[in-house]
Amino acid sequence: MASVRLQSVSKRFGETVVVDGVTLEIADREFVVLVGPSGCGKSTTLRMIAGLETTSGGDIFIGERRVNELGPKDRDVAMVFQNYALYPHMNVYDNMAFGLRMRSVPKAQIDERVKEAAEILGLGPLLKRKPKELSGGQRQRAALGRAIVRHPAVFLMDEPLSNLDAKLRVQTRGEIVKLQQRVATTMIYVTHDQVEAMTMGHRIVVMKDGVVQQVAPPQDVYDLPANQFVAGFIGSPTMSFLPCRLEAEGDALFARGPSFSLRIPDARKAAVGNAMNGEATLGVRPEDVVLHANGAGAISAVVDVVEPLGSEQVLYFTAVGAQLTARAPAHATIAAGDMIPLGINPDRMHLFDATTGVAYF
Repeated sequence: MASVRLQSVSKRFGETVVVDGVTLEIADREFVVLVGPSGCGKSTTLRMIAGLETTSGGDIFIGERRVNELGPKDRDVAMVFQNYALYPHMNVYDNMAFGLRMRSVPKAQIDERVKEAAEILGLGPLLKRKPKELSGGQRQRAALGRAIVRHPAVFLMDEPLSNLDAKLRVQTRGEIVKLQQRVATTMIYVTHDQVEAMTMGHRIVVMKDGVVQQVAPPQDVYDLPANQFVAGFIGSPTMSFLPCRLEAEGDALFARGPSFSLRIPDARKAAVGNAMNGEATLGVRPEDVVLHANGAGAISAVVDVVEPLGSEQVLYFTAVGAQLTARAPAHATIAAGDMIPLGINPDRMHLFDATTGVAYF
């Protein structure tokens, strides 16, 4: 097994900067997820680690080796692609064994490794089938098996579940988590799906426009987003944002908008620093919006859409010229058009610089 280290890694295509100075350390046997919207540079970063793209600057280390000039076959990595990339004329056994045969691994050792991987992935009864005889999930497991038999130092996965239906995605991502625990290897996983990122990785690397925005464990990214982009990208339904102004009144500090005034807890005032009496953005997650609130902090809001999800309802409001999202009990009697006063849990609210988007707290 091996650690992976990126030092100021960049990638340009002509004048376009796709990855901009990424510095990242991934520990041995760690499961790290690169997540971000399409075009953020996450797949290009993965391909540079694999050796499928050259770097325009910076250094990549796998273990203690600098691998910038090494080809993919010499980096001791195995990659699983979005499109499975199975040979259609070969059965599952031969697809999994092919890479080992090309490396002249002894036949007995190939057989041992293929059967070991098949047992881990539940592919034993399917080894004689060709890809066309497999379901999408089975094909994905076969692609994973082809990577496992290599016994690589690092597994690289580029959106491997994007071709699966919703139910199969949930099932297969659980299998990948169990696989990482069982084979105990370093794994780097790319996805645009923030739910996958939250449920799979030891740490999440959130990217935007080729720049790393935050690196932290999933719950830390959710609870303590580094900036407004991360706050809005991670979480489903997404965080709501309200423009406000910070105003000091005696020893108290308030976040005030057109029709609300929310006192900032005293313990959080210091985080605002010199931004008092300036513009800011108030962020609140759906679970931290209080329905049927009263008092000075109440926000008058009209229900636009009610989404029943079985275990709960998600409510979308128009309030103070912005959109607010809240969660409600499954059997609450709420309909579109209802006027409901909303409150915000002050201990769970987020505050961002209105210009830079950087989080105060």
